[in-house]
Amino acid sequence: MPRESWLAVQKPLPSARRWPLWALSFLLPLAVWSAVSYVPFLWHPMIKVETSGAVTWLKPGTLIEREQFAHQVEQAVAQGGEAPTGGRANPIYLPAPHRVGRALYTAFTTKPAIRADVWLHESLWSSIQTIFWGFTLSSLIGVPLGILCGSFASVSRVTEPFVDFVRYMPAPVFGALMVAVWGIYQEPKIAIIFIGTFFQQVLVVSNTVRKVDPALIEAAQTLGAKNRHLLMRVIVPASLPDLYNDLRILLGWAWTYLIVAEVIGVSSGITFFINQQAKYRNFENVYAAIFIIGLIGLLTDQVLGFVGARLFGWRTLKPSRLRTLWQRFFSDRYITLWPERVTRKGDV
Repeated sequence: MPRESWLAVQKPLPSARRWPLWALSFLLPLAVWSAVSYVPFLWHPMIKVETSGAVTWLKPGTLIEREQFAHQVEQAVAQGGEAPTGGRANPIYLPAPHRVGRALYTAFTTKPAIRADVWLHESLWSSIQTIFWGFTLSSLIGVPLGILCGSFASVSRVTEPFVDFVRYMPAPVFGALMVAVWGIYQEPKIAIIFIGTFFQQVLVVSNTVRKVDPALIEAAQTLGAKNRHLLMRVIVPASLPDLYNDLRILLGWAWTYLIVAEVIGVSSGITFFINQQAKYRNFENVYAAIFIIGLIGLLTDQVLGFVGARLFGWRTLKPSRLRTLWQRFFSDRYITLWPERVTRKGDV
């Protein structure tokens, strides 16, 4: 049996190949970062002073440019003094992986050195709450409105031109206005996430709804379905898998707007933590916080992907108890979605 090509066009990879490649996508950047950090001759533009020698202003541990260090060595030798010594190092804003890993651990286990500072988990919890409320409020309004826009041309004509106009306005420009209206607490951050997500959400959802197979709608109309039935029993069920994926993607956008939103207003959240650590030049903590954001986003997306594969299992054709529960819960609503229900007489 011929072996499958690694570069077959639009063919899924077998599981034996998927997971190694998934791990490789993380290991390759980590390998590059490690090489840059631990191999002196690749990219170490600074010198970390070990002994100051005759140069009094140099202190052990100081990072200076290599050319400047060489100049100081020449001057010390020319004046008959002891030359300073040091080794190659990277700038302080590019810490090695092990330092970031240690910072990631200590950020959760060590009390902040400054009383006014907050723990990393406190900042994360504040940001997660902001994301939750901003994205939930946006979805509660944006998804139904997008479905209506995608289903009815009249609603689309009244709504989408204005939505399309506003979506080009960057959400951060509303920052000062939101602070003036809501004060300096969580509300302006939630409002900015709402503004940044809502208008995109309406257009993305409406576009997805328009992709429903017209044959499904025509078949339901032939069986006598009216607008409400077409919307609730054909269009929405047929769009659900794609709408679910849309929300997964839009959730990532909400995280982007969170970083922008937290620059203004209150002194809390993950961005406040990053800014504080950068101000004190604790770049290990900065990287640790950034990695935590990426890790939360990745885990959230993977969980949503796992749940989505079970909820909409007819796309993967894998048996799932979660899908069975979903079917039973909505068994009296979704008719054209599952073949066994379509065959029942008089369901539409």
